[in-house]
This record gives sequence, C-alpha cells and structure tokens, in this order.
Amino acid sequence: MNRYETVTLIQQVENARQQLHDLYEEYGFGHACVLEQSMLLDELINQYNRMFQTKKLPHYV
Repeated sequence: MNRYETVTLIQQVENARQQLHDLYEEYGFGHACVLEQSMLLDELINQYNRMFQTKKLPHYV
C-alpha cells in the first residue's frame, strides 16, 4: 500500500468517526444505526492496523 492509499484510509477513518459522532448525538448510544456505524469504524481501524502489522510500514499520521 502506498502513501496515497494510506492517506485515503486515514480520511475514511476520520469521516467514519465524525459520522459516528453525529449519529450518536442524534440517536444516542443504543440505536441500531449508531452500532452499525461503530462496527464500520472498527473495521476501518482494523484494516489500518493490519496494514502496518503485516508490512511494518511507517505510520503517516
């Protein structure tokens, strides 16, 4: 994965985090859409972490 792909993934994580925050503010913690967004954010974070665990690439954050 190159630097551009890493930056794109970081942007996806940040967008998903912001959307989770917005949904939480509107619906509260237990709403299905909030839980679904939380799982999506978790998967993006896991993808980011796997990228650096397997290839030992430097973090670009």
